[in-house]
Amino acid sequence: MSLLIRGARLRRLDGFYDILIEDGRIVELSTSIKRSADEKIDAGGRLLTPSFTDMHFHLDSALTLGDPRYNESGTLIEGIEIWAEKKRGITVDDVKKRAIKAVKMMVSYGTTRLRTHADITEPKLSTLKGLLEVKKEMKDIIDMQITAFPQDGILTERGNVELLEKAVEMGADNVGIIPHYELTREDGVKSISVAFDIAQKYGKDVDGHVDETDDEQSRFLEVVAAEAIKRGYERRVTAGHATAMHSYNDAYAYKLYRILRRAGVTIIANPLINIHLQGRFDTYPKRRGMTRIKELLKHGVNVALGHDCIRDPWYPLGRGDMMQALFMAVHVGHLMGYQELKDSLDLITINAAKALRIEHEYGVETGKRADLVLLDARDELEALALQRPPLLVIKNGRIVVRRSGSEAELVIGGRKEKLDYV
Repeated sequence: MSLLIRGARLRRLDGFYDILIEDGRIVELSTSIKRSADEKIDAGGRLLTPSFTDMHFHLDSALTLGDPRYNESGTLIEGIEIWAEKKRGITVDDVKKRAIKAVKMMVSYGTTRLRTHADITEPKLSTLKGLLEVKKEMKDIIDMQITAFPQDGILTERGNVELLEKAVEMGADNVGIIPHYELTREDGVKSISVAFDIAQKYGKDVDGHVDETDDEQSRFLEVVAAEAIKRGYERRVTAGHATAMHSYNDAYAYKLYRILRRAGVTIIANPLINIHLQGRFDTYPKRRGMTRIKELLKHGVNVALGHDCIRDPWYPLGRGDMMQALFMAVHVGHLMGYQELKDSLDLITINAAKALRIEHEYGVETGKRADLVLLDARDELEALALQRPPLLVIKNGRIVVRRSGSEAELVIGGRKEKLDYV
């Protein structure tokens, strides 16, 4: 199956380009391609980009809003308490049904790469079992990684270390941590060491929730980075949220940037969630409570974005659209200069590819995998301003989402289905 896209704009290039796709890869890219193809698409001068990556998400809790109750305080802690109530009776089928719906939503808005967490402090590991099945069933439309996530902590309960290792043995792709949620700072530091031990034993990356708090004394990120350096794990660690960094003094933050850069740690900001959850204990002025995206980038630290949640105990809104996450990020992070806005799409494309170490196959270039999104916009600023859903989503050279007017169609496993959200 071959596909020819004509007259597309590409990021950081002038003019219009034709892109020929065969066998799932871009085989030719020029201002004028004369060869024929099985299907031709007129891009009409719209922006074609690599498809989006969501580097931090919770598929196991997606679409549980109000079950068993709503988070009235809007705090992280109440969200964890509600989820604890929900997961007592959770089943594999429940996880699968909600996760599949959420995945389809995400793909429909241009995401074809996802790193999701599975809460492994649920003793039956129903969340992990469900997501492992979803990963297999949805592989035609999305590349999924699953992180074994100790939501309640690694050392807070007897047996959690064993559950974490068992989850990796069952097929989890990454080892998770949440050091700031352990009972003491000493336990937090020890939990990081335990997670790295398991990661090294099984050859997995470390993917953590780190310093997701307004407490300026929460400084586990430096411990994570130091551990990566000592163990030779550079570029194999991501740290999600890191919101305490918003409250650090500038002298300490400056030191931290250098350690993170040396360790090759990627920081994953989750702007939709953190602008909602953080600052809840402040009166006025209220802190924004989001990590320092602008400064991290300036100091050479890789930063990518996650959507984090869709309509669950922590976040009551969302549709899985990474452009919404980016829209929030550029506002809260003061990334509103012209060039900053142009470059901001890197946060959901190129930078995520660096974190996943797939730069060799990612991008709109000859020889790269054809995972692409045709946006209904002429450039990055228009895409952010108008927030229109993509016209086409292409996975491995095949069109998996096609929009026309108010209708959207998803193609999965050769089957077509109408989407009830556009």
